[in-house]
Amino acid sequence: MRFNKETFITGFALFSMFFGAGNLILPPNLGFKAGDMWFWVTIGFVISAVVLPLLGIFAHARLQGTMLDFGKKVSPTFSLIYCFIVYAISITLPSPRTASVTHEMAIQPFFGTSSLLTSSVYFAIVLFFVLNRSKILNILGKFLTPIIFVVILSIIFIGIFAAHPPMNASVFQTPVIDGLLEGYQTFDAIGAVVVGGVIIISLQLKGKKSFDENRSLIRNSGIIAGIGLFIVYAGLIFNGALFNGDFEQEISRTELLSGLSLKTLGSVGSTFLSVLVSLACFTTAVGIVTGTADFIKGIFKESQEAYIITAIIGCILGVTMGQLDVHDIIVVAIPALMFIYPITIVLILLNVLPDKFTPVFVFRAVVIVTIIFSLPDFLASIGFKEQVQPILELIPFGQYSLAWLLPAIFCLIISNTFIKMTPSE
Repeated sequence: MRFNKETFITGFALFSMFFGAGNLILPPNLGFKAGDMWFWVTIGFVISAVVLPLLGIFAHARLQGTMLDFGKKVSPTFSLIYCFIVYAISITLPSPRTASVTHEMAIQPFFGTSSLLTSSVYFAIVLFFVLNRSKILNILGKFLTPIIFVVILSIIFIGIFAAHPPMNASVFQTPVIDGLLEGYQTFDAIGAVVVGGVIIISLQLKGKKSFDENRSLIRNSGIIAGIGLFIVYAGLIFNGALFNGDFEQEISRTELLSGLSLKTLGSVGSTFLSVLVSLACFTTAVGIVTGTADFIKGIFKESQEAYIITAIIGCILGVTMGQLDVHDIIVVAIPALMFIYPITIVLILLNVLPDKFTPVFVFRAVVIVTIIFSLPDFLASIGFKEQVQPILELIPFGQYSLAWLLPAIFCLIISNTFIKMTPSE
């Protein structure tokens, strides 16, 4: 396992593209609610927000193509539809959310300007970076990520050693599952399949390397990004738990993060937090818009015009959706995540497994079963909970919004067994 300067720069760039609005505001709130059960929610959160994204980067290292390759074993049509859904979700939900968080935490408290002005300036700068994408890895990896990391670690370590009241009891009945589902809201697993493609194309633009060299570089940079995410997530969750007796229970996610920065960094904490929020959100928005523009460019035979038009549309959507506040965007995102996240998780895992366990028949069967069993969770999230509740009660883990999990695992095992028992012609 080789870690050189380029590996660290790429790993830091990956970290910065993963680490955005949700990654900042969700962990402290999760720890705040978990209280004395913070360790268990951390396990769940890390599974969906660190382990799965890391596996997504490993899958990219193995495929070294585009996101279309993730679903190609199902069918080209399925893969194309899946990619369009993922990119549509990415530029209409997590990307605008970065602007909303930046406005609520870094701009409005100091300047009192409108969210429209914030979003417009914000996405104008995003567009500039996206249109200069050949420099993205160096800018993110060398300059922005180290600043982000230092500020976050300052908040975490000062918070750990600060004085705080005893932890309150957890409000969660199933902390591991609650942590896992909250990890959906980071969009990190979806982010892995989006920004992994950005990394691959950026490496191709920088110069030619062999397939094996790129695979090693991508995997090792993913490990660096994963370690960074784990440290930050665990630290922020723990801090939220440590200070859960210092704030009102009804405090919002953004207010809690602001309160933690004030208690750890003092009056200067607001300034540091503003810089942190702005940088963390900005790097994620750049990664999402770049990934979407790369995808459309590939669909239109490497047309640079398609890249530019998509980047502009993505930024306009960011300005438009960025007028919603953070809470509203999170609420709107839940149905989309209930449907697309299980499919994304399964595609990541299938693409990481050796080919002998994922022939076309197995691949298709597992994905189809996942889609079928994720539909009840999706329908429940859009207002049909009473109608699908009897179905969810019959399915293991159905009451925890994980109705797809065991059917997908059983399908993987049974379909592989069927193939092995079927004599080849």
